[in-house]
Amino acid sequence: MGTTDITETTQFLTFTLADEVFAVDIGRVKEVLEYTALTKVPRTPKSMCGVINLRGSVVPVMDMRLKFGMSQSERTVNTCIIIIEVTVDEGKTVLGAMADSVKEVMSLDPDQIDPPPKIGAKLRTDFIRGMGKQGDHFIIILDTNKVFSTEELEHALDVNAGGNREAA
Repeated sequence: MGTTDITETTQFLTFTLADEVFAVDIGRVKEVLEYTALTKVPRTPKSMCGVINLRGSVVPVMDMRLKFGMSQSERTVNTCIIIIEVTVDEGKTVLGAMADSVKEVMSLDPDQIDPPPKIGAKLRTDFIRGMGKQGDHFIIILDTNKVFSTEELEHALDVNAGGNREAA
């Protein structure tokens, strides 16, 4: 989804990773959980730190710091898991995104969102939906359907065993 698709005021859930602020469309967020113990799954990507039991469903959890090439941090009282619905092919799956902390739900008008930066052919920015502006700070707005590679999502679907996958 490009910024041209954002034609009206949109609400985003903002969260932090290190000193950066990221945002996801609130419509994709199912809930925010306190950090809980994870069950590790062998032979999964490093950024997939394990699974949780969410009301009887197995939900894979991705460490967003590792996903974005940041160093892993110690868990704190603010560490949380954001439960997000992601579209895969023609179905949907639910996964957890571990973040350092959740900040707030905020509204951004289309004129407060710039297109993703053009960094060059070798660096991928296709997972960035836009750059929100709040005062002098930027908020990196993520395209949740593009943040996770197809391979990672297939791992998530295998881990889910279809429990959270629904036809679109």
